[in-house]
Amino acid sequence: MKAQIIFIISDSSGATAQTLAQTATSQFPDIKAEIRRFPFIQTESILKGILNLAKTKNAMIFHTLVSVELSQMVRDFCQANHIYDFDCIQTPMKLIAESTGESPAHVPGLIHDLNENYFERISAIEFAVENDDGKNAKGLLEADIVLLGVSRTSKTPLSLYLANQNQKVANLPIGPDLHIPDELAQVKKDRIFGLLNTPEKLSKIRKQRMLSYGLDANTPYSDTDNIRVELAYAKKLYRKIGCLTINVANKSIEETATIILESLNLDTTTFED
Repeated sequence: MKAQIIFIISDSSGATAQTLAQTATSQFPDIKAEIRRFPFIQTESILKGILNLAKTKNAMIFHTLVSVELSQMVRDFCQANHIYDFDCIQTPMKLIAESTGESPAHVPGLIHDLNENYFERISAIEFAVENDDGKNAKGLLEADIVLLGVSRTSKTPLSLYLANQNQKVANLPIGPDLHIPDELAQVKKDRIFGLLNTPEKLSKIRKQRMLSYGLDANTPYSDTDNIRVELAYAKKLYRKIGCLTINVANKSIEETATIILESLNLDTTTFED
């Protein structure tokens, strides 16, 4: 298997460039990519050191530097030293400037400014934590999104991902032996989403969970027949509510979240860098 080192250089978190690099390399199964991130780079001296290291490692560079000078420094160095680089920010900025006639601010980290949107996101994350796993039935009435699902259908990670999109999310575990709070009946069905998975995949996930606790993997909790009973109960409940049902078996958290946000006619675009 071939190896490729990729340096992510950014004057912010570098999340955007890293996502691009990971998305691109995922299409090359025979390449083992080692991605190293260098965030919050805003001085020439530190950048020069990273570039010299990239030359030593024969690394490819993905960069998001809003400073014209630093971005040009990367391009010049890479051209002079035959290093492959990809500018993830200057080209889009140039296109927007040409289209609108406006000039970019060239200020690093603007997207992370502590503005109203930032504090709304923090509030949404706190709400998700407080209303995780059915902790607070009253939270179902305050939530923008309510997630239902049997154990291990990704309710918690999905809740936190959606919270990062400024959505107040409450999730509730369901099953034949679990109590359904009265508050759920008061929630509009278009804000409720029922999660499903296949019995086989749930069994595998639950077995791994038990092993992580140092327990026997083969228990009623991970038994496929028992899981089928749970899923049948869930499907019946979802039909009764009339909510959108999503099988997460072959979907990433991002894909499931996009389905939910599009169902609510909300913007599914995220900005992380």
